[in-house]
Amino acid sequence: MRRLEMLSNTIFGVAMTLLAYDLPKASSFKNAPDWHDLLRIYAQPVIALMISFIVAGMFWFSHHRRLAVAPEASRGVVFLNLFFLLSIIILPVTNGLYGAYRLDGVLAVLYGLHLTIIASLNVVLWIFALRGRSDPHLMATAMLPVFVFVFGTAVALVSPKVAQFTWCLAFLAPVAGWLAARRAG
Repeated sequence: MRRLEMLSNTIFGVAMTLLAYDLPKASSFKNAPDWHDLLRIYAQPVIALMISFIVAGMFWFSHHRRLAVAPEASRGVVFLNLFFLLSIIILPVTNGLYGAYRLDGVLAVLYGLHLTIIASLNVVLWIFALRGRSDPHLMATAMLPVFVFVFGTAVALVSPKVAQFTWCLAFLAPVAGWLAARRAG
């Protein structure tokens, strides 16, 4: 699991760095841009970058907590972890598409489905890590993003512009875990 931890640190680091790769370059301006030009050109990609970076950071933190809870795993769980890391590596691709065409319904739904897959794999890995132990705090923290991303993807079908704000609700996952721990304690 230590090797998996080192691999995951590298994968998360590369994926989170590549999120900024598709940002427009300064050379795309003929003259010095004014505020309107900066907002028009950078707003969509930066919004997508921020959402994806924070989402990746949340899952990186959850991944490390999970590895600490379950320092050993079967071969199947290791392969499931690799699929989880693959879903993280693909994040810059869907982020680039979403950043360029944020208001397109098809791409917003694709981005939402990708976030949902990442969150779902995270929950399955938490179930294996806990191996039947009941920890409402950890499960609430892991499960809230799944519900938020499913809901946000449904919203993206109707209103891609609103979906970006809906997905941000997943950042409340630590609050949900804290409330679950208070209720259980």
